[in-house]
Amino acid sequence: NYLRVGRSKDGSWRIFNLRQDFNAADKIQTEDDITASVVVPREKLQHLSADERNACVKFVVNCENKLFQRPDDAIHRGYDKQAEADLTRPNTFLSNYEPLTLADARDYVEDSINFDLYTEPVKKLISGFADAGEEGFFVSSSHPRMIDGKPCKNPRYLQTRPDLVDSQPTYLAKVGARLFRKIPLSKQVHFPVNVVLPGRRNNTADPSIQLPALAVYNPIHYQELPELFMDFICSLTGKSPSTTGFGSEGALTKGPFNAVWPTADLNNALLSYVLTGYHGYSSAAGYVGPNIQVEHDISLLIPEIWCRMTPNERDPEFLIQNGYLEKVQDFTYQDEEVLASRLGYRITTKFVNAFLGRIFNNPITVFTEEMLRPEKQDLDAYAQGVNNIVVTQQRVARQYIADGSIEAACPPLKALLYIMAEGSYNGLKVEDDEFRKLFDRAEILKSDWYAARLQAKRLRDVHMWEQHIKYLEKFSKSGCDSRWKGLTEDKLVFAFQKLDEAKDASFIDKIANTIGLDAGLTSAVKKAVKPKTPTAAV
Repeated sequence: NYLRVGRSKDGSWRIFNLRQDFNAADKIQTEDDITASVVVPREKLQHLSADERNACVKFVVNCENKLFQRPDDAIHRGYDKQAEADLTRPNTFLSNYEPLTLADARDYVEDSINFDLYTEPVKKLISGFADAGEEGFFVSSSHPRMIDGKPCKNPRYLQTRPDLVDSQPTYLAKVGARLFRKIPLSKQVHFPVNVVLPGRRNNTADPSIQLPALAVYNPIHYQELPELFMDFICSLTGKSPSTTGFGSEGALTKGPFNAVWPTADLNNALLSYVLTGYHGYSSAAGYVGPNIQVEHDISLLIPEIWCRMTPNERDPEFLIQNGYLEKVQDFTYQDEEVLASRLGYRITTKFVNAFLGRIFNNPITVFTEEMLRPEKQDLDAYAQGVNNIVVTQQRVARQYIADGSIEAACPPLKALLYIMAEGSYNGLKVEDDEFRKLFDRAEILKSDWYAARLQAKRLRDVHMWEQHIKYLEKFSKSGCDSRWKGLTEDKLVFAFQKLDEAKDASFIDKIANTIGLDAGLTSAVKKAVKPKTPTAAV
């Protein structure tokens, strides 16, 4: 068995031999763009995995039935089997694919060598269309729409969630976990998040469209919370076929899609990371350095690596102490300081040998020295890329200050924003222990601002249940028939119980170790100056 991991500088595929005992992990995708999540203290849950060590855990639920996919590799016949199967299904929404005719179908069938490269569903679709002999149109995953004589780089389709198309893998996973953990049928099988591994889209410089370089990360990085949230605040990404270029991307960072100040999402995200203890790992997509194009190959490889690591091996302290991660250091280049420490830690040759050796026969050839240290490909491009990141972080942070939304940021993020914008906060710099202590879990849990979030949550719950009771009483008096009368009375009893719980002083203890409610957002909005430039439109 072989696996492609990127392309060389000349565009040729980098193909590597897998171990003979390698078996690919079964992956069940249920998330895409819109997900609801909740953080729950571990002690409130039963029958979690024995490997679950986090003080709190996060649960996520997808809000979509369809996943908006861009199958880049499907242009190669037979390579993306899932996309080829999806595109042959009826009632599939397609965008930016070339409408092919009966003549095209017959030509493809006659070209038997290339036709045989397709998977069976595509061959069946095209041959069936050709045999029917009726004029019309069909699409092929290998033929994006031609625009100005070139194939479109952004073909899309709506994929029905795989777990809805075939529920058996999900069912087997739940049954298997239930049996292994000895969970009674009356109890829920919990599958919390156990690792967060966002991907980074990197790109090389393109002077023709004034696109700066962003290809400074090696395949896997780890960042502590301050550096991680510098990147999150910017939603920093390189150019992809579906984005406009280097800068801040993502639907929820755009003003038209989210009218709430970004600080509300950032406060929640920081508390989620702090309470759960999830680590700030990330993987590279697009490019590793200016010479190695990887697209999403590393992103697809990450689950294979992580599922073969024990919980202890995933711990960044273990990886740092044993030389599997190395800290990226600041350096001077052409008499200017390059703040490369913003990149955090990156994997080493020792990591590759130890953990990729569980997948590949010769792991060190997969992630070479030039990939592990991208500055060795082109030091000038590396320095420019780091500087581009720092400048973007500074620009975005200054927008938070200019529009007043920084006043809604919790104290750790407020300090971080000022450091991003001005280099220091009340005399503290990013490397100072006093500043980094602001992100410590114990310090946050005993802080006044966290206590205010819990109190705000209690007051909001009191108001919410009072509103529910008011509505139910009004509905009950409106002359509803007997079918609804009993149900309404049951709901009123439940609502009064929840109201009493929220009014009780012990309620605060019950919601401890949750993210609470953003207490400062409303007051901060009132204090803020009129925005000059919307923070989200960066």
